[in-house]
Amino acid sequence: MRRVTLFLNGSPKNGKVVAVYGTLSDLLSVASSKLGIKATSVYNGKGGLIDDIALIRDDDVLFVCEGEPFIDPQTDSKPEGLTGSHTDWLTLNVGGRYFTTTRSTLVNKEPDSMLAHMFKDKGVLEEARFFGIDSLIEHLEVAIKNSQPPEDHSPISRKEFVRFLLATPTKSELRCQGLNFSGADLSRLDLRYINFKMANLSRCNLAHANLCFANLERADLSGSVLDCANLQGVKMLCSNAEGASLKQCNFEDPSGLKANLEGANLKGVDMEGSQMTGINLRVATLKNAKLKNCNLRGATLAGTDLENCDLSGCDLQEANLRGSNVKGAIFEEMLTPLHMSQSVR
Repeated sequence: MRRVTLFLNGSPKNGKVVAVYGTLSDLLSVASSKLGIKATSVYNGKGGLIDDIALIRDDDVLFVCEGEPFIDPQTDSKPEGLTGSHTDWLTLNVGGRYFTTTRSTLVNKEPDSMLAHMFKDKGVLEEARFFGIDSLIEHLEVAIKNSQPPEDHSPISRKEFVRFLLATPTKSELRCQGLNFSGADLSRLDLRYINFKMANLSRCNLAHANLCFANLERADLSGSVLDCANLQGVKMLCSNAEGASLKQCNFEDPSGLKANLEGANLKGVDMEGSQMTGINLRVATLKNAKLKNCNLRGATLAGTDLENCDLSGCDLQEANLRGSNVKGAIFEEMLTPLHMSQSVR
């Protein structure tokens, strides 16, 4: 997924980070909503008109217009009668003689010169560093930091994500790594093979969602609802699903690829009635979890913290419980006998 930063025409402040999906009309619609204008056209940082969504690259900076010509946000006052491809004209007083040139000439011609450092984006700060004016450097750094546009960390809604899914070819790799979906309703969606690594999915509704072979490594799923979700072959290494509900989920893949929840934080989860044959829960934390009537045949529970875990009615045939902590765990109404060699603590 491509993400771009949108600014109002001629302004380098108060930008909005948005996801690019669908057509150019979809982008203009999102820009109108985010910037509070009626967007009609989009330009890149050099004033080039974007007329095809395919021309937009990840992390591009774009300027949105309501029909007016492009305005360079870096424009300085330009002397009358001077025309050309540059709009950042400068007039320098050198020993009483005036020279007119462009900022790009000063910056690019001799990039290591003092003039180049002075007229870069942080020119005054570079000058203060060059001359060692320590008392000014700290104030300038704070001023530059405060002048930066605030980042948009608002969660992605179901509507935005569905439009993105519909506009993406089925064979494309979907990268949602590190994105914020907190509180979103993603129930009953087809989310197979999507990379949600380190994404914020806390308090999400993922009930009945298809997450087969999805990558949820180190994702935050705390407080989420995943009841009846399809989790075949899912990767949830070191994920945080504390307090989540995973009732009647299916982790069992007929092809033999096992779900991997190694090192996951599953404190207080409710996984009652889930199919977890062969699942890898090595060194995971399942303290106070509810696993009643789960199918854990051949599961790897070595080193797992099962303190006060309710395992009543579970099928633990051939499960590996070596080194697991079963203090206070409930093993009532077991479907198969639990062999003593399976648990040594």
